[in-house]
Amino acid sequence: MLIGEVARRCGLSVRMLRHYESLGLVRPGGRTGAGYREYSGADVRRIFHIESLRSLGLSLRAVGQALDDPGFTPTTLVDDLIRRTRARIADETRLLTRLERIDAAEPADWTDVLRTVALLRALASPHAGRRQRAALAPAGAVAVEALVEAALGEPDPNVAGALRWAVARAGGAGLPLLAQGLDAPVATVRERAVRCLVEIPHDAATALLRDALAHHDVTVRRCAALALGARGVPEAVATLVDMVVQEANDVEAADVLAALAVDTGSADRIAAALVAGLTGDSVASPVRRRLTQALAGIPGERASRALAELAADPDRPVALTATYVLMLRDREP
Repeated sequence: MLIGEVARRCGLSVRMLRHYESLGLVRPGGRTGAGYREYSGADVRRIFHIESLRSLGLSLRAVGQALDDPGFTPTTLVDDLIRRTRARIADETRLLTRLERIDAAEPADWTDVLRTVALLRALASPHAGRRQRAALAPAGAVAVEALVEAALGEPDPNVAGALRWAVARAGGAGLPLLAQGLDAPVATVRERAVRCLVEIPHDAATALLRDALAHHDVTVRRCAALALGARGVPEAVATLVDMVVQEANDVEAADVLAALAVDTGSADRIAAALVAGLTGDSVASPVRRRLTQALAGIPGERASRALAELAADPDRPVALTATYVLMLRDREP
């Protein structure tokens, strides 16, 4: 079979077949009486093998090695192709995301496009200082989504703080992405998402934090409770009391409980919740001391009665704490 007919049957150009021959991939051994190359059936099959391997993304050099090296194993080849394909898809996905963000910003001219590209590249920089400067720079329309994504993945605490500030500065624009972050499979991403929400003074952010009180991740629940308590949301009380019990930011939780006790009704409810944690023979002494200390910050008769009972508690540190607090209360005008 002459080269022209082989080219037609294989869907290749004559020039490509000659290139394969120059690389040693195909070596037609036959010649016609006129001296033209003549391809055998084995040569044609080899050409089809070459094209099949090329369709998988192999270079011509790797194709030759795969066909001629008896020790070249298909498993090694396929594993390497999978790795390289995944890397290529990741690169293409990042490019697609970048293009979508530029498009969403509706750039007026190439200056806007270049400014947006510079911001996205800076946020992806391996240098923490550059990422921080990008977070603190004036935000454009494209920046919100990019800033939220950066904030959810930022390990450096200083850069993370700058990114949270930048996300908060954008108001409620980043809330949908932060809501998705709360459901991320990675715990650190969930924590970063709730910490971003904490810094957004927005009703919709408060609503998301309320929902987070029932989150399966205890870190998310506790962070949301501290923020909600500071915003005067009474639903945070149960989680805050549990934080005192578990010695998880217990001092801060106790301070927030005291701040929530703004009237008689709320003070009595918080005091009742703390007293409920004190009851039971199985409550450990350190837990009872922390609850007593938290009760000291709660005003009102309900807390005072509980402290009077605790002043006679058999646990001496608990009794001393309660006695001291009562003494201070008696001095108050």
